[in-house]
Amino acid sequence: MSRASERAARHAERSGSGPVRSDAPPARFPGATSAFALLGEVLLVGVLVAIVSIPVVTLPAALAAGVRHLRRFLKAEHSPLGLFWADVRAGILGGIGVGAASVVLVLVLLLDIDLAGSGALPGGPVVAAVGWIGLAALALALFTAAGLWSPQRGWLGALRLVPRTVVADPVGAAYLVAAGVFAVVVTWQLLPLIVPALGCVALAIVAVPERPRRVRA
Repeated sequence: MSRASERAARHAERSGSGPVRSDAPPARFPGATSAFALLGEVLLVGVLVAIVSIPVVTLPAALAAGVRHLRRFLKAEHSPLGLFWADVRAGILGGIGVGAASVVLVLVLLLDIDLAGSGALPGGPVVAAVGWIGLAALALALFTAAGLWSPQRGWLGALRLVPRTVVADPVGAAYLVAAGVFAVVVTWQLLPLIVPALGCVALAIVAVPERPRRVRA
């Protein structure tokens, strides 16, 4: 079969206008066959995560629940909003502890960066660089833990797996840091963009470990 015929058969199968090919391999993410449906789900997750994250310290639980919802959607599993809220309830207590610790660390690092920029500290550029690296590492740990969290594993189990996961896939870690930088930049430019930015971060947490290069490795 030529490449054009293959594309036409695949399109007909996905749209329902043609037969299902018996020799076609199963899709890895059958829920992502429609780009518009995926975009809508990412925006919905962004809205849900933003609502749950209003107290700020609930961001880890909100992000973990959003990641699990997107993962179910991409795999074409049963993904009602009730399961999202069930995940929020399951992860809220431990997630608040993780969120509170993250807020404290962020404030300390931002204070160090501010003092380094004011010239009040010796070796200001070095201190500022350490502060920015610390913020990136904190975001990476939070995103990775949100992707690993489950009601059975809990936050402690997820956090214990973070170092091993990062070391096993440093390129994926760089992608997650880039997603965090993207979210910060677009939110800084226009505050309402935090909603789609959070949805994109959740999608990145789901997609980065599943990228083809990681699967082959």
